[in-house]
Amino acid sequence: MQAEPQVPVTVLTGFLGAGKTTLLNRILKEQHGHRIAVIENEFGPEGIDNEILVEETREQIVEMNNGCICCTVRGDLVRILDELKTKREAKQLNFDRVIIETTGMANPGPVTQTFFMDEGISSYYLLDAVITVVDAKHGHDTLDAQPEAQNQVGFADRILMSKTDLVDGAQVESLRERLLRMNPRAPIKSVHMGEVPVKEILDIRGFNLNAILEIDPDFLATEHPDAKQAQAGHGHHAHQDSDHVHGPDCDHDHDHDPGHGHHHHHHDDAIKAFVFQSGRPFDPAKLEDYVGALTQVYGQDMLRYKGVLFMDGSNRRMIFQGVHMLMGADVGRPWGKDEKPSSKIVFIGRNLPKDAILKGLEACLAR
Repeated sequence: MQAEPQVPVTVLTGFLGAGKTTLLNRILKEQHGHRIAVIENEFGPEGIDNEILVEETREQIVEMNNGCICCTVRGDLVRILDELKTKREAKQLNFDRVIIETTGMANPGPVTQTFFMDEGISSYYLLDAVITVVDAKHGHDTLDAQPEAQNQVGFADRILMSKTDLVDGAQVESLRERLLRMNPRAPIKSVHMGEVPVKEILDIRGFNLNAILEIDPDFLATEHPDAKQAQAGHGHHAHQDSDHVHGPDCDHDHDHDPGHGHHHHHHDDAIKAFVFQSGRPFDPAKLEDYVGALTQVYGQDMLRYKGVLFMDGSNRRMIFQGVHMLMGADVGRPWGKDEKPSSKIVFIGRNLPKDAILKGLEACLAR
């Protein structure tokens, strides 16, 4: 008897006022054929949007009203997911996917970890993706002031920029560049009033080991020259024009931005991304030891990391990814005849020692 497919779960996050609930209401009202159970987490004794959601849809709404999901709700999340599972199996509820809307102050890390740590949950549910909504009007200020907002960007598999109609094109581009440097694996899309095709936020498989490792090519072009030089030994191909390192589609003044005073040169974000690349194979034992030590020391600050690895002695690619100290690995498809085997790993984290990590990985390459 074939096992039933896992129930996909989408984590919807974004800072207060970014437009998460507008998007969620739209998803729940749209005739898309999906049966969705929603888990909401809001501050206060009453969920602010519960009446709207229940009134306007027939979806099953499950609410948690006891504080921030990042610190006090993990146990409740497991219990609620378990309850949904029991009711679904008993045919009391009919849903084919779950959306968890986190409070605007939440770090998505502990939510995603739930799907790694609890065997009952991870066998029944499939963590599909983290979708982060960023408000274009207040995005720079929020990222400057709120570490949680930076975490939300770092964890994202997709970033939706809302309220782009309220700011000029230069401000939108400035924010896009900043988000790109923080998380080059998440495609960025502008949305108006939550209008986004459901297929663009569901079934993304951002946590699937075999999903394509997406790194926006513009990311390497936006690095500063000294960063490019440090990457040169790792097989990086930055933008061809060595004097222009801000990306081929960047056409506004880089030195100052009098219109709104915001540009990525002015922001030293704690959350940053960097990439390791090499055409030489890894020594499997050395790499395992190093990555194990790395997660022990820096695990709390390693938000997301994912890689396609060229391993010595193997004709297949190795795929791995992790959240904080939890990681998984799987053997991927064989390298093709016309493919040149190589490794690519992206790290997204808080104040990580980039140069030391790149050197450490280089030391794990087979001699």
